[in-house]
Order: sequence, then structure tokens, then C-alpha cells
Amino acid sequence: MTRVPDTALHIQALSPARWPDFLRFFEGEAFADNPKWASCYCQCFYEDHRQVRWNDRSGADNRACAERRAASGEMQGYLAYLGDEVVGWCNAAPRPMLHALDEEPLPDAAQRGTILCFLVAPSRRGQGVAKALLTAACDGLRAQGLQRVEANPRVGTDNPAANHFGPLAMYLAAGFTQERDDGDGSVWVSKPL
Repeated sequence: MTRVPDTALHIQALSPARWPDFLRFFEGEAFADNPKWASCYCQCFYEDHRQVRWNDRSGADNRACAERRAASGEMQGYLAYLGDEVVGWCNAAPRPMLHALDEEPLPDAAQRGTILCFLVAPSRRGQGVAKALLTAACDGLRAQGLQRVEANPRVGTDNPAANHFGPLAMYLAAGFTQERDDGDGSVWVSKPL
């Protein structure tokens, strides 16, 4: 595939003004080849799974939660644009916002950013979009005063759906190192900001 020229791609933080772009991407090409995940709206990790039964949540529930969180700043991430078209998304937020991780406490959790859920339009995969999103996410988390960034990629998969946390090789190439093994086919990687 042809790589997207770096000058053509621009990354923007999610904001209330960019909410319509987020929706257009999520309800358009984002899940063209994986429609069963289209109902998440990247809300899974924002929920405390001790209080919310995730499998009972509808797409409409998740869309409403995402809209509320995006409007209040309780949901963070980055949109990749080619011109006016969104071609990618990366969910990246301070770890304390991601309540699904509350059961896995870390001593430095308040100083960590967590990168989760990359979505790249099927027509734009393999062209450097995820790498550009990763760079923007690290820069954005650093700008918030966080000191470390972590991610939870799956090991040994090349399936785009299974790689929704980002490919391990991308993180290693960006200077992340393996921190711990989850025992479920994934690892936690991190690096200082």
C-alpha cells in the first residue's frame, strides 16, 4: 500500500466541535469490516465493569455515553484526518478516567496515560495512520503532565479486529518496552513521557 504523506495527514484531539466527525467515522467506514463492534463507541474502558454489565449495553446507550463524555472532556482521544475526512481514531486518556482498569491498581496510575482502541479505516490501513495517532497520543498525554504512557496490545496477531489495541511491533518501534504479561494473549507495554 502507498503510505499517506505525513503532510496530508493531520491529527486533532476529540472535542465537542469534532463530535460530528467522530460520529461520521464510527457510523461510516470505521467498522465496515467488523460491524459487530460498531456498538461500542469506545466506551468499554470508561465503564466500571463492577457496576455496569457491559454485554447488556446497547449501541444507543454507548453512543449517548460517548456524546456526554466527549462534551464534558471525560472521554479523550485523537482523530486522524486526510483533508476533511476522518480516517482513524485512537482512544488515549489519563488512566484514572478508564474505570474498567480500576481493578488493576498501579502505584503510579495517576501519572499514567493509557492508549486503547485504534481504529483505522480499512481503505487506509498499512499507510502510517496508526503510527501518526500513536505519536499524537503520546504528545497529548505528555502535555497533560502525565509521566508514563501504557498500552495493552495482543501478541502474535495480524487480524485488524484483534489488533484494535495497536500492533505490538508499532509500540516497540516507538520505544515502548514490555512491562507485564496479562496471561490472556496480551501484554502491557509502557514508556516514560
